[in-house]
Amino acid sequence: MKNNHQTNNASLMADACLLAFLGLIAITAVFFGATPSSLLLNTLYLGISVALVMTTYFFSLTTGLTLNLVFMFIQGLVMIYLNVVQHHTVNLALVFWLFMPLLLSLSFYGMTAMQRQLQQKNQQLTTDMVERGAFDAQTNLRTTVSYIEDANVYLETHTRFKIPVTTIIIRVRYYSELERMMGDEQMDALIRLVSDTIVQSTRDNDIGYILDTVTPTWGTLMFTDAAGARIAAQRIRDNFTKAANGAKALEMMELSLVIGVAEFDDNTMHNPYDMMNAGIKETEYDV
Repeated sequence: MKNNHQTNNASLMADACLLAFLGLIAITAVFFGATPSSLLLNTLYLGISVALVMTTYFFSLTTGLTLNLVFMFIQGLVMIYLNVVQHHTVNLALVFWLFMPLLLSLSFYGMTAMQRQLQQKNQQLTTDMVERGAFDAQTNLRTTVSYIEDANVYLETHTRFKIPVTTIIIRVRYYSELERMMGDEQMDALIRLVSDTIVQSTRDNDIGYILDTVTPTWGTLMFTDAAGARIAAQRIRDNFTKAANGAKALEMMELSLVIGVAEFDDNTMHNPYDMMNAGIKETEYDV
């Protein structure tokens, strides 16, 4: 709960800083229109402001604030010189640009700092999931650990409401032969292609899993009977064929999938492993 609260606060702060930055940009645009006689000076100071914002972003907040203070000091000297020595009235443009670069730098830095914090939290969450064995970093799919946990929930729903549960098991045909022929980059591209195809070809509530990374084996869980799962399996097969034909990294390769479909049977199956193994067995008959 504490991490969620911190994440929400960081997200709100990022949004607030973004709105503040956009508001300051809008004020600057209005100021440009209200002072057409100072267009050259405004353009010069806007360029300096952009440079200060980028310096704050790429280096550090301390560096950005230091340069902003130096810029304010120089402007102050210019104002004093014009007013005291030249006896000129200080131009409104000089007063406006005295503070605007600092405000732009602070708001832009705040927005990007909060976004970086959110990215770090997301990366840490991904790392935690990988360490717990529930998430595969290469394919962005859940692993066998998650498959078994989720399947238990599916089967409990099946028992209570008599809803059919089916698994689809997917492998690459002749994978061992392809592994000897293809390079590491091609194999990685193939693994990602199959994973992406499974995700894109199934419904939002049909979750994809990577069950084995040695002999790459994928699976899905579905609230449907075997006939409905075979329709989804054919859709995965067709989409993979189209995607493989268009993948430059896999040109000249004859690629296809072997797919097994197994519906949970209360009479012959007792746990998720039985259903998963039945699906793997069915791949042997997909010729």
